[in-house]
Amino acid sequence: MSADWPASISLGRPTPLGATVVLEREAAEGKTVRGVNFAVFSEHAQRIELCIFDSSGVQELQRFDLHGPDDGVFHGELEGADADLVYGYRAHGAYAPEQGHRFNPNKLLLDPYAREVLGQFAWHDSLFDTDQQDSAAYTLKSRVAPQAEPIRWQRPQIAAADVVLYEVHVKGLSMQLPGLPERLRGTFSALAHPLAIAHFKRIAVTSLSLLPVQYCLSERALAQRNKSNYWGYNTLAFFSPDPRFGNKKNEPSALTQEFQMMVQSLHAAGLEVLLDVVFNHSAEGDALGPSLSLRGLDNASWYLAQPDDPAKLENFSGCGNTLNIALPKVTQFVLDCLRYWVQVMGVDGFRFDLASCLGRQGKSADFDPAAAFFISLRQDPVLSQVRLIAEPWDCGPNGYQLGGFPGRFIEWNDRFRDAMRRYWLGFEVTRGEFARRFCASSDFFQQQSRKPSASVNFISAHDGFTLSDALSYSGKHNFANGEHNQDGRHYELCNNFGIEGATDDATINATRLRVRHALLATLLLAQGTPMLLAGDELANSQHGNNNAYCQDNETAWLDWNFEHETTLKLVQSLMALRKKHALLRHPDWFSANQRQPARARVLWRTPEGSVMQIEDWHHVSERALMCEFYAPHDVHASLAILFNPSPQSCVFKLAEQGWHVTFDSADELALASKQDFSVYAPARSLVLLHRLHASPTQQPEI
Repeated sequence: MSADWPASISLGRPTPLGATVVLEREAAEGKTVRGVNFAVFSEHAQRIELCIFDSSGVQELQRFDLHGPDDGVFHGELEGADADLVYGYRAHGAYAPEQGHRFNPNKLLLDPYAREVLGQFAWHDSLFDTDQQDSAAYTLKSRVAPQAEPIRWQRPQIAAADVVLYEVHVKGLSMQLPGLPERLRGTFSALAHPLAIAHFKRIAVTSLSLLPVQYCLSERALAQRNKSNYWGYNTLAFFSPDPRFGNKKNEPSALTQEFQMMVQSLHAAGLEVLLDVVFNHSAEGDALGPSLSLRGLDNASWYLAQPDDPAKLENFSGCGNTLNIALPKVTQFVLDCLRYWVQVMGVDGFRFDLASCLGRQGKSADFDPAAAFFISLRQDPVLSQVRLIAEPWDCGPNGYQLGGFPGRFIEWNDRFRDAMRRYWLGFEVTRGEFARRFCASSDFFQQQSRKPSASVNFISAHDGFTLSDALSYSGKHNFANGEHNQDGRHYELCNNFGIEGATDDATINATRLRVRHALLATLLLAQGTPMLLAGDELANSQHGNNNAYCQDNETAWLDWNFEHETTLKLVQSLMALRKKHALLRHPDWFSANQRQPARARVLWRTPEGSVMQIEDWHHVSERALMCEFYAPHDVHASLAILFNPSPQSCVFKLAEQGWHVTFDSADELALASKQDFSVYAPARSLVLLHRLHASPTQQPEI
């Protein structure tokens, strides 16, 4: 950094957006110089100042007016500047909330494209645009990052049908992991430690789906309760890793390097890294929230306003604001950000939180699968190749869009979760609903060339009960969150089987174990893309808290309780079966018609052995059923799965001999023994059979 700043900033360029180190070049005087080009979008600002700070970010040294705007971009090059320069912006313009404008030059603003973030954030009245105090002492600053180079290591190559997702919180996984060095706990480095990788390989997951790791803030209400946003769904700096997960907390450059090394180590172990990204809203909250970055730069452009009152923001996210993704410069921002995380940080794909927000456009802000963002994503030469996962709903009108996302998106399928919980926990559900969900929900996804893998099947996720808690509690216990137990899902499908919470009752614990294993078996043997919540293989509990978003403590950290070794071994066995039998992860849709020998086929039967008829699918009181899978053109490959959710054993009559028991979730049957024409399926169990020869018959469609 030069000791003598120039009196003005040169014109520079409007692209790329953000702060970019300019490589050495010849200046007009013939000397060799470096510099930094700054470019920031604001369609409605009258003037934007670049503010330079000392290396600590405490003292403001100088301000420069940026040139422009050119197509809504203010820009300029600061000669003599280099990486590590600390800066922020101040935006001048109308303060007219009734028109959506909230400009206030007393607010120091973070660069939306900041790769590195410096400082300690503190909630203070000066952060709000209604206050005329200078906010620089309390807000975060941007720091110029060195020139970024694309990654050059080898990525894992995993077929869509082979993907097994593992949803995990970076900190939560390792805080109590036995044997891990104390200094690494809760960090990116811990996630790539040999102990963690050994566990991932042991349970044979392929893809880590990380809860948000971009720089986030804890809401003011949480700070006032001495809590933090542990999950991280409140992003402020979208290009920067969150220092919460860094081994060197106060060194932004080291944080980026640590993340890249984590990804490289996981790739070397054959594991994909997917990020949960939050582009439906930002940390600036509703119209009364702070001016930290986007709001101060151009509130009317970055956020969707209510049509009848521009002073108020649309709240399709449920978090106070909704990013205006349909605006071209905002679309560009999201694409640039995603591309950066792929090319520079090395990730393999993304899970989009409340993804319906990304498809809202037009004056009515209706969801459109042909929205500009989706079209741009599909055409992008980098992003069109990565894994894309949608949470297919938001909080706005017509926000539930399961099956409605285009292209290569795969989607969280909550209908699978609800049907499987209803089936095994004793709630009302038809066998037809169960069968549709088990076979990848063709009623939602068998369209527009979508594959069975488009259905992301899960029994539990970060939001809601863990699997263990869904079988131990009949209601949520969220009082520790400080919201009087009013937060979290109110009517979650759960069953404590007689006693609320942990118990020494052997009968209840045995029932919970059976149902837990049956649910895991249903998840991991179903068609589609399975997603396992980290810790469910260990029977991890959050003590009845189904919304542990602010519990950065033992409640939300994984309890590595190896007393549940039987569940861990069950998951291992199921993963091995899934890998061994291609019919359990078939890339194409099954047919129910024997006249299509070129396709894999499925046949559903009643426990009495007869082919399911139309009326059989709709009996709520009848639960048990059996499905048979047949490979195309191969009479030697066939599987049968028996489902018995009853508290009593059930006799299944087989149409032919030759079936062998391969797996029993209750662990009561002799495996690999030859069966006659019937099998006793234990109470609350799933049984997998294998047969060397088969000839399916036709059945009606479900």
